[in-house]
Amino acid sequence: MLELIDVRKSFLLPNGEQLSVLDIPEFRAAAGEQVVLVGRSGCGKTTLLHVIAGISRADSGRVKVNGWDISLLSEAERDRFRAEHIGYVFQTFNLLPGFTALENVLVAMRFARGHVDKARAKQLLNRVGLGNRMSHRPPMLSVGEQQRVAVARALANKPKLLLADEPTASVDSGNQQAILDLIRETCQEENVTLLLVTHAPEVAQQFQRIEYLEKFNRAVVKL
Repeated sequence: MLELIDVRKSFLLPNGEQLSVLDIPEFRAAAGEQVVLVGRSGCGKTTLLHVIAGISRADSGRVKVNGWDISLLSEAERDRFRAEHIGYVFQTFNLLPGFTALENVLVAMRFARGHVDKARAKQLLNRVGLGNRMSHRPPMLSVGEQQRVAVARALANKPKLLLADEPTASVDSGNQQAILDLIRETCQEENVTLLLVTHAPEVAQQFQRIEYLEKFNRAVVKL
């Protein structure tokens, strides 16, 4: 379902030097598999998610999602593919401030396929505990509530792959487990491959498969 082969990504520094951030010989995750990714700050976790999602293009290598090598797609094609096949819970939420919580979930559906399933959007918002906050815009919501909207939006289109970048980091302790359970249960029910990044040991230890990025990213030793 997810396959990375010889994936490299670097960035140009102000002094003209190239900083290698990713150098991954091989990484795979099967359909429906749930993987947690851990690693120290700056080791390339978010960059890896961006490359898998097609937000950034790898310098070289193969990035296959659901049988498609997204490294061969144009930027516009990657955007469309991501909308239709990949859910992404961003660390910074990326909600539209002028839209309500419900509208933020619905607009993700419209962008992907043009089909809006309002019942599913409401169901997801209810499951993240925002049934009475659907008409509120992000500035009216707490940071934790905004994160919960982001989780509902990421699951809206029944993606084949869900990428979650620290999805419980901004949620209060009373709701962290509920958010994690929502993500994992929904992925299990819908056979969605999950790749979740976390710094929290109590989150990581709940997964059968724990991957340490420093162990398979050869660029880490150069950072």
